[in-house]
Amino acid sequence: MSDIILIGAPVDSGKRRAGCLMGPDAYRTAGLARALSDLGHKVKDWGNLSPADHRPDAPDAKVHALNETIGWTHRLVRAGEEAAAKGVPVFLGGDHALSLGSVAGVARHAATVGRPQFVLWLDAHSDFHTPETSESGNLHGTPVAYVTGRGGFAGFPELTAPVAAENVCMIGLRSVDAAERAMLEPTAIHRHDMREIDETGIAQPLAAFLERVREANGLLHVSLDVDFLDPQIAPAVGTTVPGGATIREGHLVMEMIHDSGLMTSMDLVELNPFLDERGRTAQVMVDLCASAFGRRVFDRPTRAYA
Repeated sequence: MSDIILIGAPVDSGKRRAGCLMGPDAYRTAGLARALSDLGHKVKDWGNLSPADHRPDAPDAKVHALNETIGWTHRLVRAGEEAAAKGVPVFLGGDHALSLGSVAGVARHAATVGRPQFVLWLDAHSDFHTPETSESGNLHGTPVAYVTGRGGFAGFPELTAPVAAENVCMIGLRSVDAAERAMLEPTAIHRHDMREIDETGIAQPLAAFLERVREANGLLHVSLDVDFLDPQIAPAVGTTVPGGATIREGHLVMEMIHDSGLMTSMDLVELNPFLDERGRTAQVMVDLCASAFGRRVFDRPTRAYA
């Protein structure tokens, strides 16, 4: 069984629509710690972090809350590296800008122990923009670019252990703009959109990626965005894109991750409780996390939301 470390990261600086700062406490209210401890894991909750000291942001700047996000990245890099040396960190978001720090932090730990870092990106978006290329100026669309070593991140922590592009796998893509697609295509990042999932199923590309992680003796970070799921299942997200993964596909992914025994860290991101329906999305994310840590298909509780 694992020593799981819950790290609240109420990051709300990665986009202009507020609400994700309530995410960590929503996961706690939905019973995440209890769900994991009931599976036999030892769970420690480090509480909610705050960003490192940073300069104030200009309210009319093209890039939204750049300095605040840099502050969060500094704090999360340190927390991620420390927690990865002590157990399996689960970062409770917060918007996806938290992964700028969480992934960079666990990758530092991987480099320290001499093992390659792998990242499974479960998201409707590829998040491969930089602060310089983003039209929206929202930094929750930039983490993969940062952690794989792309330029354009002046002021952010030095990336001492970039993740190799071929060690990143994106599953669930269905909203990638033309500029981002052009930047992605020359890379070795593995990309699987929802059309491919519809045609061949979700298990095939995931199994192939997990086997690459195993063969390389890698450490696996799983970043689960609420919008990986279809918004009819998980409505509490500010970036809804129809046509996402079903609840069964989501649980299959998590069950396969658990069966592999490879996951060493995890993000739960983009939950905006302000947009939720009776806590439904928070509970879905808690249930998926529990599947990733060993809850079996026939052990799932019955949920009533009426």
